[in-house]
Amino acid sequence: MRRLAVIAALGTVLAMLTGVLATSPALAGRGPKWTPRPVTPFTLPAAFCGFKIRVTFPVDKEYGKALTAADGTTLITGSLTATYTNLSTGKAITEKLNGPGKITRRPGSLTVAVKGRSGLFLSPADARRFALPTVAVTAGAQTVTLALPSGAVTSLTLHGHVLVDVCAALS
Repeated sequence: MRRLAVIAALGTVLAMLTGVLATSPALAGRGPKWTPRPVTPFTLPAAFCGFKIRVTFPVDKEYGKALTAADGTTLITGSLTATYTNLSTGKAITEKLNGPGKITRRPGSLTVAVKGRSGLFLSPADARRFALPTVAVTAGAQTVTLALPSGAVTSLTLHGHVLVDVCAALS
């Protein structure tokens, strides 16, 4: 369960860092080092909300750029929309996740810092520890640090608020 939660959290946090469209002049003016960051749909197990949730991305125009900084930082920008579907009832909600964000990999850890609207996926234990929903859309500055290679959440700060408790919205 923890490994699946970590995979879901890592994949989704990385997926939900966003900002300007790929076809915009702003992105084209940034140079050739911006590359597509496609997101793969996935299903969260019932342990997150009491029912399985399918997460798809009807709008996926994210791009990343690895900086030359020694800290291994990658910037993420673009347009991303996620649809969360309760697989038991078929009820679905669609949310824009407008980031942008920054991923920094250091020996033994990965830090994801986002601003704006972003997705959050936490194991039930981590949700209790940080007093947040297991699956949410947040607004504001959010920073999550994961231990590598285990993927355990070592810290989480949210200077903002929860916009949507996805489990409650899909119940």
